[in-house]
Amino acid sequence: MTTGVVTFNAVDFLARYPEFNPLAPSLLPLYFGEATLYLDNSLSSPVQQIEQRTPLLYMLTAHIAALNGGVNGQTPQSIVGRINTATEGSVSVGADMGQVPGTAAWYMQTKYGAAYWQATAAYRTAQYLPGCSPTPLPGIFPPGGIWPWQ
Repeated sequence: MTTGVVTFNAVDFLARYPEFNPLAPSLLPLYFGEATLYLDNSLSSPVQQIEQRTPLLYMLTAHIAALNGGVNGQTPQSIVGRINTATEGSVSVGADMGQVPGTAAWYMQTKYGAAYWQATAAYRTAQYLPGCSPTPLPGIFPPGGIWPWQ
């Protein structure tokens, strides 16, 4: 099947991401619903193949779950980015997002979001739509397609 709508399956999701087992089972479908705000889960989705859209939506669900519910039963981390400095006396921690475009920063907060960002690179490029007329008035091309100034 190449088109359709992904239906969330908690068993499949937890088989792939067992670190989210400690979360309340009622939260996972809510996180999946939130993931569909970021990736269209309809027949109009830019990701037409359901075999590709399913893991992408699950990556987003894991990203949202990690941000809001934590991983392996731990509380969610409030630090954003990778730790680049640390001090022990009087505890000091610095984090850096690195050189990422502004739209990528939110995804780079977790390994799941980073994987999603990388996997969707092909969908963030310009789309060519063939068949457009070069003029706003179709049918005004000269005979033979040659203009006098050519």
